[in-house]
Amino acid sequence: MKRLLLLSFILFGCTNEEIVAEKVATNLNTPWSINQYDDTFYISERVGTIAKITSDGKVVHEEVRLSNDLSNASEAGLLGFVLKSNFANSQEAFAYYTYDQNGDAFNRVVTIKRIDGAWHEIAIHLDGIPTGNIHHGGRLEIGPDGLLYVTIGDAGNPNNAQDQTTYNGKILRMKEDGSFEIFSAGHRNPQGLAWDANGTLYEAEHGQTANDEINRIEQGKNYGYPIIQGTETKEGLETPIITSGNNETWAPSGITFHKGKLYVATLRGEAIKVIDLSTNKVERSITGFGRVRDVFSDGESLYFITNNTDGRGSPSADDDVLYKLNE
Repeated sequence: MKRLLLLSFILFGCTNEEIVAEKVATNLNTPWSINQYDDTFYISERVGTIAKITSDGKVVHEEVRLSNDLSNASEAGLLGFVLKSNFANSQEAFAYYTYDQNGDAFNRVVTIKRIDGAWHEIAIHLDGIPTGNIHHGGRLEIGPDGLLYVTIGDAGNPNNAQDQTTYNGKILRMKEDGSFEIFSAGHRNPQGLAWDANGTLYEAEHGQTANDEINRIEQGKNYGYPIIQGTETKEGLETPIITSGNNETWAPSGITFHKGKLYVATLRGEAIKVIDLSTNKVERSITGFGRVRDVFSDGESLYFITNNTDGRGSPSADDDVLYKLNE
């Protein structure tokens, strides 16, 4: 049953205020990516399930049947997940997962279809992307152009980000013929994608030592890693519009636009950063929930999921949780 909690958040430069955070669903299993269709949420879980959450808060962890077992590598599993635009009729979604083969780990983008309460892999679109124990990337989003965008990490090898012969350290876009193109390069571990009302793409990624980034993404641009980091500049390379600074680590994950502001889920930062892009500054941080993996806006309310059960947090009895903020 849903219940209301009073929790506080920190306003940068302001006094603390209290907000009401509604627990929509509890006991999620390392959730990763939020989707909503009508009044039902579908949330990918790293262990290989989709949490179906109905309007009464009931949670069913639906099995995802894949062609390979999920990898046990750190940060791996079932990651990105986005419902297709024709989901009402097709019951299909794109998914991104990490699997092992002959002792090595790889990333894959597939279509999964919901049939009788379970999800079945029915098509492989991108396969054999080598990855290490960390930096898998994994975010999937459908852009205003109707095409699928994919973030892929550098697999723990910084040189991959500048290597145009590999998809590692890149943002990809699926073309209409089903093939993929490199949309932007020079990324370390890109984790969040979102478009503003004008169709401009923004991205969040993990820095090497602090200096996590928010980038304004343009097709064909190179975002510099590992040649430049933080606020460093070099001709032909793009500098982020915002960084966490030299002494602070956010570990940003999912991002979304909500009522004109950019909301950024952070893991190590244990907060949602609210960014005013007219000033390129963090105007406040919503805290008190632990590690936050993804954020989602339905236009009226903001939803987010914690990731306290991922092995790096301190879970409470009912973690992980899907929350709703009416702001």
